[in-house]
Amino acid sequence: MTTVEPLPVDVTSDRAGVGTADALVLRQGRHRGEESDWRPPHRCSVQRHVDEGWVASARLREGVLVLTSGRSDPEVLRAALTEEFGEPVVLRTASEADVRQRIAYELEEEVADLAAHGLARTNPALSAKTVLSRGQQIGGAVALLVVAVCLVLAPGSTVAVATAVLSLGFLAGILFKFWVSMVGARFDLVEQVSVEDVAALDDEVLPTYTVLVPVFREANIVHDLVRNLEVLDWPKDRLEVLVLVEAEDHETRQAVLDAEPPAWMRIVIVPPGSPQTKPRACNVGLAIAQGEYVVIYDAEDRPDPDQLKKVFLTFDRAGDDTVCVQAALSYFNADENALTRMFTLEYSYWFDYMLAGLDARQLPIPLGGTSNHFRTDLLRELGGWDPYNVTEDADLGIRASAVGYRVAVVNSTTMEEANTSIPNFVRQRSRWIKGYMQTALVHARRPRALVAEIGLRRAAAFALLIAGTPLTFLGMLPGIVVTIATLVLPADWTAPMFPAPVLWLCVLDFLLGNATMIYLTMMGPYKRARFDLMGWALLNPLYWVLHSVAAYKGLWQLVTRPHYWEKTEHGLTKTTA
Repeated sequence: MTTVEPLPVDVTSDRAGVGTADALVLRQGRHRGEESDWRPPHRCSVQRHVDEGWVASARLREGVLVLTSGRSDPEVLRAALTEEFGEPVVLRTASEADVRQRIAYELEEEVADLAAHGLARTNPALSAKTVLSRGQQIGGAVALLVVAVCLVLAPGSTVAVATAVLSLGFLAGILFKFWVSMVGARFDLVEQVSVEDVAALDDEVLPTYTVLVPVFREANIVHDLVRNLEVLDWPKDRLEVLVLVEAEDHETRQAVLDAEPPAWMRIVIVPPGSPQTKPRACNVGLAIAQGEYVVIYDAEDRPDPDQLKKVFLTFDRAGDDTVCVQAALSYFNADENALTRMFTLEYSYWFDYMLAGLDARQLPIPLGGTSNHFRTDLLRELGGWDPYNVTEDADLGIRASAVGYRVAVVNSTTMEEANTSIPNFVRQRSRWIKGYMQTALVHARRPRALVAEIGLRRAAAFALLIAGTPLTFLGMLPGIVVTIATLVLPADWTAPMFPAPVLWLCVLDFLLGNATMIYLTMMGPYKRARFDLMGWALLNPLYWVLHSVAAYKGLWQLVTRPHYWEKTEHGLTKTTA
């Protein structure tokens, strides 16, 4: 029987074979501009290395040093690789985590390519890499030409018809959200997992769980991140936390090390590449994740300690078609200022009523950006996240729905930081709204196929929610301008463009739309017993004006910088989590 000598692997050094197996960070020489003369003698796919649990790591006098986690029979592996490489092979054992980290380093070009282009290569129609398909370009050009001709021939009628159509679309989007929220209020299908259910779990039956935490220029808050994740209630020998740090971000990497994280929390260097987005970093982590389940947390998140166990029980009770379980989000700095209060009202209504209503009617659920728990194999089957979509979470929820997978929600909350400043809010929301536009364009490329895949009812819900949301925000500012203009300007000036029926429709939109959203926002505090926030819902029209500003910024970026990731600054709050 062939034996393999164990080898402590220092993934911080330039060569394998020196140091400790508890090292937290990948070797960084190549990322600092130092080229190594070592290259694997034969480059295989990332998936093959992960499946077989080995990676070629150095050239010794005796031959090629291959690290193996021991999942492949050593005799068979040595013989196969010796023939494949055409030179002797020296096997050394290392932990599964160390081998996978070394795979990410030795095959950084392949990992970077897979993370950035995997979905676009295998299913280009579902990737936002192309902003507009050829058909969309032609259709858009024809539509603009028709509108231009109509403006020349009949400007008043054209403006009146366009205003009426936009007003009806605005009203349809608002009424859809109202209907879904009322359904959610009657049928709260959030998976109820009790404290007793969690206590009854036998830790010995729990599988490996991977936590992905993408961070970028967040050195000021990663110490809190480490402390927040240390309290997760999951067997630590089966908990894998991968902190995904961009190669250039030395400050954040050092801040994580300074926080002295436990051995099961590791830094993974995201190879340089484009687009530099959160979903691309997550795809790097997904490529080497060990867990049967995988979850995304942001740097400022503070999940309930028992969240992983609640999600595990939810998956266990759900069918095999459940690909994702979404936990709720709320804010620990809700009372800091008016903006954070509006944030909290919005999220409470969304997670407590909208998601429950969408789930009750089995409609597509756009995921939130954090606390999404996935079955790892199904997530890989879906192609992971689209790195070119700046709301990769919403897109992934729609893609999952298109192939018949279900998204469930669970009665667990992750606390995070609400935006405290208006400029930061506009930056964040412009990216979110731009991402909804991207998602709408991607899934509108094949309208007949989409209807065939998910049905007319769910396709209509997708259009009203994903396409309707940015259109609603885009229509807010023009609606205000039209309303003010008709009140201030003489009637004979506005009548040609805004005849009485159109004018009354605009007024109905303005009054009914805002009243409906104020009512829905007021619903938010009920389940969380934050009745002191209800009065702040009256500010919702002003809150929507900010969304409208962000929507126009997002539309401009969709044209000029479609894949640019507008960074949201964290750690601005003065409230202690």
